[in-house]
Amino acid sequence: MTGPPYPHPNPQPGSNAIGLFAIGISPIGDITPFDVWTTVLAQYANSPIITTLCTNMAQYVDQTQNLDSFYDVLWNAATAVGSGLDVWGRIVGVNRVLQLPNNSSYLGFNEATSWQPFGQAPFYSGATVTNNFALSDDAFRTLIFTKALYNICDGSTPAINQLLLNLFPGLGNCYVTDGENLTMTYTFQFVMTPVQFAIVSNSGVIPRPSGVATTIVQGVPRA
Repeated sequence: MTGPPYPHPNPQPGSNAIGLFAIGISPIGDITPFDVWTTVLAQYANSPIITTLCTNMAQYVDQTQNLDSFYDVLWNAATAVGSGLDVWGRIVGVNRVLQLPNNSSYLGFNEATSWQPFGQAPFYSGATVTNNFALSDDAFRTLIFTKALYNICDGSTPAINQLLLNLFPGLGNCYVTDGENLTMTYTFQFVMTPVQFAIVSNSGVIPRPSGVATTIVQGVPRA
């Protein structure tokens, strides 16, 4: 953003302002570095000692870059990364780490009902240490914005459908239906990955009203 690196000089009484910071007027991010020469009086401008002290002090204590980085990496949810997104996740109430369903199949014999034949499943390699999966920054950002919308939406069918479209854009039709008998069904006309299913089933982003039985249906619709 362009403009002076300081709040609006004369915010009007009663205007949208926080102290001297005028909302919608004062610049945020990409702060213009402070010009130390605006503080040096003309009669001292040719003093090498004074000018050196001023310029060195400006370099030592200038926080312009730090404040700009703080805004981009932490404060602005649209550009935050890593721990900055983790903070936003705690604010809206969603976790980066999801618990994936454990439905693995392995090679075995027909007397064991959970085993699969040759060419259908891999050899058993031992029990997995954990089923936890950490979302990437981009995927977690989408989850954060969706949870933020969930926090302020009215829980109606159109609002929930918008949540689903935000979570799974371009993957196929997905929608919720009300059974009108204390049941509701989330239908996904595509096969979800284990991560996508974990988002729907246990991330806390999809509304599940108390006392209402919820069913998840997925798969390619029949012609």
